[in-house]
Amino acid sequence: MCRLSATIGHPFEYTAAMNATLRLTYKVARRIVIGVTGGTILLLGIVMLVTPGPALIVIPVGLAILGLEFAWARLWLKRIRRRISAGLANNRARDAERQRGN
Repeated sequence: MCRLSATIGHPFEYTAAMNATLRLTYKVARRIVIGVTGGTILLLGIVMLVTPGPALIVIPVGLAILGLEFAWARLWLKRIRRRISAGLANNRARDAERQRGN
């Protein structure tokens, strides 16, 4: 019995393979949790486009959560930010033009 435990090792002894497995499991679990959470919030935002609710706030929040793990979500979020910035700049320019005209 003593010889067997010496070859197997202590039952709670972590090996490099176990550490790699735990890291992989953590990464997969994190990716799943972020995907489900961000996807749910994004879908709620899309539903809010046709129902009452703050869709224009919820959609970027969902993309930001998804962007923690997925590159495509980060790209979409950048595009949305650029469009919002351009729209705000156009609105400011229009307002300034109106004030100059009055």
